[in-house]
Amino acid sequence: MDIQKISELLGNDADKLLNHISKTISKDHLHLPGPDFIDRVFKDTNRNPQVLRNLAAIYGHGRLANTGYVSILPVDQGIEHSAGASFAPNPAYFDPENIIKLAIEGGCNAVATTFGVLGSVSRKYAHKIPFIVKINHNEFLTYPNKFDQIMFGSVEDAWNLGAAAVGATIYFGSEESGRQIIEVAEAFEMAHELGMATVLWCYLRNNAFKKDGIDYATAADLTGQANHLGVTIQADIIKQKLATNNGGYTAINFGKTSDKVYSQLTSDNPIDLCRYQVANCYMGRAGLINSGGESKGASDLSEAVTTAVINKRAGGSGLISGRKSFQKPMNEGIALLNAIQDVYLSKDITIA
Repeated sequence: MDIQKISELLGNDADKLLNHISKTISKDHLHLPGPDFIDRVFKDTNRNPQVLRNLAAIYGHGRLANTGYVSILPVDQGIEHSAGASFAPNPAYFDPENIIKLAIEGGCNAVATTFGVLGSVSRKYAHKIPFIVKINHNEFLTYPNKFDQIMFGSVEDAWNLGAAAVGATIYFGSEESGRQIIEVAEAFEMAHELGMATVLWCYLRNNAFKKDGIDYATAADLTGQANHLGVTIQADIIKQKLATNNGGYTAINFGKTSDKVYSQLTSDNPIDLCRYQVANCYMGRAGLINSGGESKGASDLSEAVTTAVINKRAGGSGLISGRKSFQKPMNEGIALLNAIQDVYLSKDITIA
C-alpha cells in the first residue's frame, strides 16, 4: 500500500496525522523501534539469553521481521466476550486451527490466544509462528456479569506447549487490581526464569472513570500510568487502547498528576496523546502496541490504518488487532492485517 492510499484511508484526518510535528516529548528522548531494538534495549537488562532469543523470535517473524515493529493477532474474545459473540460473524473460527492459519497467512509476528487454542494444535504450529499464551481472562458467564481477571492455567503449561511469551491482563483501577498485580507479577517472574517474554494488557476498569458522558478509561494520563505500572512488573511489551481523550485525573479528581502533563507533555493531537503512553513505557524501552478495537464493518480498514499511523508516528511498536480481522472471511482478514503492516513498512511514515 503506497502513501497515497494510506492518505485516502485517513480521510479528513490525513493532514493532521501525516504532517504533525510533535512539540511535546521529543523523539530524541525515545528508544525507537528499529532492526537493532533487542541489542540496543534488552541486551543489558536482567532478561536471560532464553528471553532474548524468544523476543528475537517474535520481532524476527512475519512481514515486519527485523524492523523493530510487530503485528500480532490476538484471539481471546471467545472467553472475554463469549464464543458466540466473537465467532458467529465467521463460524470458521470456532475451529482453533483457523486462528493460527490467519496469523500465519496474515504475516503476523505472533499469535496471542488461549491455552485451549494453542494446546490443541501446538505440535503442528509451535515451530511455525511464535505463540503468546494468554494466561488469565475475564470469564463472562457469571450472572450478573463481573469484571475480574482470573488465571486459566500455569506458566509451566505455557512453556510446555512451546510458547515464546505469556500474556496477561490487569484491570487497573478495579477493586481486584491489587490481587491481579500480585498474580501477574509472580507469573511474569516465572516466565522470565523459564525464558519466555511477557506481554501485558494494561486496561482500566472502574465505572467511576466515566463522568459527564466521557469515558476516561482511555484518557492519556490514566492509560499512561497503567503502562507505567505494567513496565514496573517487567512486561516486555505493553498492550494499551489508543488514547481518545485526556485529563482523567483532573476530571475525576483523584490520585496525583502535574499541570505539565497537560500543558507541555501532551496536546490534543492523537499522536501526542499516544506519545505520552509511549513515554510511560520507560520512553519506549518496553514496546507499546495499541489494540485494534471492535469490528464495525465497512470502516474497519480505515480505523485500523489510522491507529497504526498514530502508533508509529508516536514512537510505538505496532498493533495487535483481532476482531477487525477474524470476524471477516479469511482473505479479507489477511488484507486488513497486511494493510496495518504496510503502514509500518512505509518509509514515508516517520516518527513525528
